[in-house]
Amino acid sequence: MKIRALFFVLLLACMYPCLAQGTFENCCLKLSPGIKKNIKKRIAHYRIQETDGGCNVRAIVFITMFKREICGDPSQPWVQELMKKVDIRRAKV
Repeated sequence: MKIRALFFVLLLACMYPCLAQGTFENCCLKLSPGIKKNIKKRIAHYRIQETDGGCNVRAIVFITMFKREICGDPSQPWVQELMKKVDIRRAKV
């Protein structure tokens, strides 16, 4: 009887991380003050992170060709300019 109870507790303990894994969002927690010119050329696309849901920082998340993410403040001029450049570059393709 004790072995069954121990087995059941261990089974539940192993299942808990698997179930909780999908509850976390990929959020930016820190905003970059700027990025280098050579990295700007490698931006493939961006996504907008809103404060609704699990993320508490509004940000623009730039994704490079190598899947690196850089977070920027949407009110900053460099972020708005880079968004326009990425949109133009993607429209040409």
